[in-house]
This record gives sequence, C-alpha cells and structure tokens, in this order.
Amino acid sequence: MAEKPEHVVVAEDLHKYYMLRGEVVRALRGVNLKIRYGEYVSILGPSGSGKTTLFNMIGGLDKPTKGRVLLDGRDLASLTPKQLAWVRCHRVGYIFQTFNLIPVLTALDNVMVPMIFAGVPRKDREEKAKKLLERVGLGDRLYHRPTELSGGQQQRVAIARALANDPAIILADEPTGNLDLQTGLRIVQLLKELNVERGVTVITATHDLKMIDVSDRIVWIRDGAVERVEERAAIELGAEELEL
Repeated sequence: MAEKPEHVVVAEDLHKYYMLRGEVVRALRGVNLKIRYGEYVSILGPSGSGKTTLFNMIGGLDKPTKGRVLLDGRDLASLTPKQLAWVRCHRVGYIFQTFNLIPVLTALDNVMVPMIFAGVPRKDREEKAKKLLERVGLGDRLYHRPTELSGGQQQRVAIARALANDPAIILADEPTGNLDLQTGLRIVQLLKELNVERGVTVITATHDLKMIDVSDRIVWIRDGAVERVEERAAIELGAEELEL
C-alpha cells in the first residue's frame, strides 16, 4: 500500500492565462503552495487577485496553462475524466458563494444529491443527510426548499451537502460573501468546528477578514502571485489589507 503523502494539496509553478477581448490575462503567475492534511487555510486577496482561479485549479474545476496540482500525491491533469469525476464526488466538497442549491428540491434532497452519484442506497443517504442537517442546525428545516430558507440557512445546507460523501477537502469560495456580518461569523465558526471535529482540510478563497481568526495559515495573493504565507499567530493587519 502506497504511503500517504505529507500534503493533501501541492501546487507547483501554477500559471493560468485567459484570452479576453484579444488580450492575454495572466490570472496566475507561478503559484507554489503546499497544504497539509487537516489544515484550515484561507486564501486572501482583493477582487481579481486570482483567488478563485487558484481555488478552481485546486478543486480540479479548471486546468492550469502551466504547472501542476497534486491531490493526495496524484497529478490532477493526469486523471481520466472518469477518475476526475470520482475525485470531485468523493474527495472534494465544494461550497460556493451563491449556494448553488437546486431550487425545486428540499434541503434534505439537496444534501442527498452527491450521495446519489456515489451510489449510496436511498435509506442510507436519507439517514445521513438528516444527521448532517441536524449537525449544521437545520434539523427543523429538512423539507424546506431554498426559497423558504434565509441566506445563512441556505449556506448551511450547502455545507451539509459538501460533507455528504466524507471528503478529505472542503473548498469554499467566498462562503460568507452573500451573508450579513453575524450570519457570516456563524458560518466561519461552523466551518472551523467541522475542520476540528472531522479532521477535514478546509481551503477558503475569500476577502473576509473574519476567516483569519479560524485559519491555521493565511495565503495572501495579489496580481496572480502569492505575496506571502503567514501563520495566524504572526499576522498583523496593515491598512492595505483592511481595505480588501
């Protein structure tokens, strides 16, 4: 049996270029990053800095122009479409700023969707979905549709859904971006609790400074490059960061 690698994610010399109106946009410019198992890492930077592009590379949602991403020691670019689909289903849980819930489905059904693709029997997935919704404080909202839930409740459904197949990594792209201050704070705390309880690696792309309090490390990104990586305890915020 192969030995488990030290890092769950390794990004090596990542570059991503786009063509926009005939111009080359260099969204990532040689990013190098290693993330350990069980770590809570926040990728912070202003709008347009490359946070979401890096997030998409780590999650296998997009391919780099140059460089590579290793997940569990395997180069994502070397995987077949079927293998990549398995990784997205079983190894990574995604949380998006816009929640991405299916409007016609109840909270319970939304959480069960990833388990359908994983082949989990209906009785088992229903039982697990109920437990996950109870864990995120929505045990009394199982049969409510997204339109019947507040923004914070919808985000908690999205978190429960991300946990459905026991992923090694949760990738959260601006998870508090559409929430008010207090609701956003509760979501941040919930993600940290799940990180500690389950040992799941949490990687957030954000400009929300509330994330600093719960992060093990903060990756500051600007103009498509890593500006610096800091341990939480060492952070001192300057005026330019507070204006993100």
